[in-house]
Amino acid sequence: MKLLRVGTAGSERPALLDAQGTLRDLSGLVPDIDGGLLADEAALGRIRSAAESGELPVLDATGLRAGPPLARIGKVVCIGLNYHDHARETGAEAPGEPVIFFKAADTVVGPDDTVLVPRGSVKTDWEVELAVVIGRTARYLESHEEALAHVAGYAVAHDVSEREFQIERGGTWDKGKNCETFNPLGPWLVTADEVPDPQALSLKLWVNGELKQDGTTAEQIFPVAEVVRYVSHFMTLYPGDVINTGTPAGVAMGQPEPKPYLRAGDVVELEIEGLGRQRQELKGA
Repeated sequence: MKLLRVGTAGSERPALLDAQGTLRDLSGLVPDIDGGLLADEAALGRIRSAAESGELPVLDATGLRAGPPLARIGKVVCIGLNYHDHARETGAEAPGEPVIFFKAADTVVGPDDTVLVPRGSVKTDWEVELAVVIGRTARYLESHEEALAHVAGYAVAHDVSEREFQIERGGTWDKGKNCETFNPLGPWLVTADEVPDPQALSLKLWVNGELKQDGTTAEQIFPVAEVVRYVSHFMTLYPGDVINTGTPAGVAMGQPEPKPYLRAGDVVELEIEGLGRQRQELKGA
């Protein structure tokens, strides 16, 4: 299923994109798309049955904003340097274990919402990423099979980053990762049954119409199953938590000088095979 939330910011309603591409209203069945729903197999079953029967009301998608496809996110766990080609382009050695950092849940915005370039920024960068959404509480998982069984679905994430704040201003990466609007998510939460192999997805990103990233999750140093298993040994993962699993080569930081960092007025578009497409116009904060 392709689950989403539509409407003005803060007033989104749950919806479903059916197999024919028709937008359907879920508000008569469930109050929202959140961790509680993802952990409720009976509720998900009712959605599936209603979708298959064609009984869900149709929504007019004209001019309708897509919000983040997941409400009340608990935490956004991020994996750094998780693609072989990205590590090579930045001159970094491939890590022996996953690099973990966090984004605050309030950085998450809709897939086509405005992204704000922070005040004083000269190195705002782009990163298309596969987001993993957790559907069952995960603690000390032992196997890759067990890890994937705890995944509710997948989405497109844009891990916007300010490299000067991240690398040159002291402390951890958090300064360059948690600026407002720095995690567009969506348009859909695609349930795991529609993604049989998360290591066989293409990822692309364009800036002002120019292709910058053209990668595949097959290049991940630590595949999705290992990321979920590994993270569960350092923290409890709850339904509705999100893991951003890293970005392929092609970021501004990895390009020759003068590096083409983002500025107000730029337009970024990104997509992951089967998971939908995003488009953001950048403005000054």
